[in-house]
Amino acid sequence: MPTTRDIRRRIKSVKNTAQITKAMQMVAASKMRKAQDAALAGRPYAELMNAVLAEVSANAGDFSHPLLEKREVKKRGLIVVSSDKGLCGALNTNLLREVGKYDAATTVHITAGRKASQYVARTKRELAAEFTYKDAPLFTEARQISKFAQDLFIKGEVDTMDILYTDFVNTLTQKPIVQAFLPVGKIAALEADMTGDDSLKQGELTAGTTEFIFEPAPEHVLGALLPHYLSFRVYQILLESKASEHSARMVAMKNATDNAKEIIKDLTLQYNKLRQSNITSELLEITTAQMALGN
Repeated sequence: MPTTRDIRRRIKSVKNTAQITKAMQMVAASKMRKAQDAALAGRPYAELMNAVLAEVSANAGDFSHPLLEKREVKKRGLIVVSSDKGLCGALNTNLLREVGKYDAATTVHITAGRKASQYVARTKRELAAEFTYKDAPLFTEARQISKFAQDLFIKGEVDTMDILYTDFVNTLTQKPIVQAFLPVGKIAALEADMTGDDSLKQGELTAGTTEFIFEPAPEHVLGALLPHYLSFRVYQILLESKASEHSARMVAMKNATDNAKEIIKDLTLQYNKLRQSNITSELLEITTAQMALGN
């Protein structure tokens, strides 16, 4: 049975842990707001680019491009966007569970984030490249990831490329999403899924809603914009992933702090009961000794 000293030590230890988790919660909350604003701010640009490219592709005729080439799938590529750090609940666990569904023998992995890299190395999967990105992702970082994936596809080292990341829905909800990245299919459908808007997912954003005049010809515009389009998709995904990470970490640290407070409350009650029991035992001993001396 623990003594009062043991319980006091444990209460002190849990209080120290609660202070740490509370501080981490406040830091994550601050970063979460900035990351959420950045992710939401990028969505209107993605929608506008989607509208323009949908119109271009509709007017490009028999346009052909290496990024549009469809081949028999013998080797598959997968871009995995994870966090660098843990302590964010089941965020990375749910994400990496989706990676495990891919056949390790026929899949080449490109990772962005330390957790994904560690998982690929631990499971002895093929890793083509490992990238890092900051708390405030830069477009140059996204362009490097996109460029490497495009090079693998154009060289024929992979026949298709998917991208796996955690989509930011709201502060309490983040879900792993797999999207087709290469070859570029229907632009409207691909970009609409990324925006998170249900109306866009139904394919309402299609060519013909707005009249565009292109100079030079639509096929030249499409050829120039396709690489930028893919790079911006990766950039928006990095923003979504960071917003998801900080949101999940804030919620996880808040739950840890609340649990620590409950443990402190239970330990304090246990301590008071044990202390009261000890005092009662001492009083009984004193009373018994006085009665014995009185007799």
